[in-house]
Amino acid sequence: MPTALQHAFAPSGTLRASINTGNPILAKAVGTTATGVSVDLAHRLADALDLPIELVVFSTASHSVQAVEQSQADIGFFAVDPLRGQQIAFTWPYVLIEGAYMVQEGSPIENNAAVDVSGHRVIVGKGTAYDLFLTRHLKQATIHRVDSSQAVVQAFLAGEGEVAAGVKQQLIVDSINHSSLKLLEGRFMVIEQAMGVHKSRGPEASAFLRQFVERAKAEGFIAAALDRHQINGAGIGKEADPTEDPLSHLS
Repeated sequence: MPTALQHAFAPSGTLRASINTGNPILAKAVGTTATGVSVDLAHRLADALDLPIELVVFSTASHSVQAVEQSQADIGFFAVDPLRGQQIAFTWPYVLIEGAYMVQEGSPIENNAAVDVSGHRVIVGKGTAYDLFLTRHLKQATIHRVDSSQAVVQAFLAGEGEVAAGVKQQLIVDSINHSSLKLLEGRFMVIEQAMGVHKSRGPEASAFLRQFVERAKAEGFIAAALDRHQINGAGIGKEADPTEDPLSHLS
């Protein structure tokens, strides 16, 4: 492994991986560390670079992103988004997750199209992928931000909004635990989970990371990790077109 590439990824000599445990599809907290698909990928990358690894664990997406933006971590696992892409070079997605809406049983809001209406408050986790997406796309409804994804349903049950937005799998669990809640059919977005490195680390680092993720998908590593961690309902990112940028299709 070229020393220059190792230094680009890990100037300290240790690869620091930013892990967000706020999305249980990809990582879960275990004491002061974490386990999950993104953790498995972090260890695989460290092995590929022949570097030791340190997990830098956060409970929210926004803090996980900030760690890479502020050089407190070297690589991270994020939903692809144009705002984040100002500083972070993304791979193509390795996992696809649906964003969905939840309402109270008996709500007059019966489908996704009925959400964006004046007077409706949509509760989101601050700085999440669906917060960034809905901030751009909702024109009439207002967004009510809470500290984390985990706090969305509590705020919704407390009457702080008419709609809760979040990762579909987690909302399904919440609807099972609370019979007064139901999911609207379909999805309002596909959350594209990718790896990322700060653009200042150079084009060789970002190119290596993109190739690394494509190999992990092609070799079945992602599928095996999802199965190993018993994650259902998440798709695997399609094979990437190397001539396109991962942000090119987003608005």
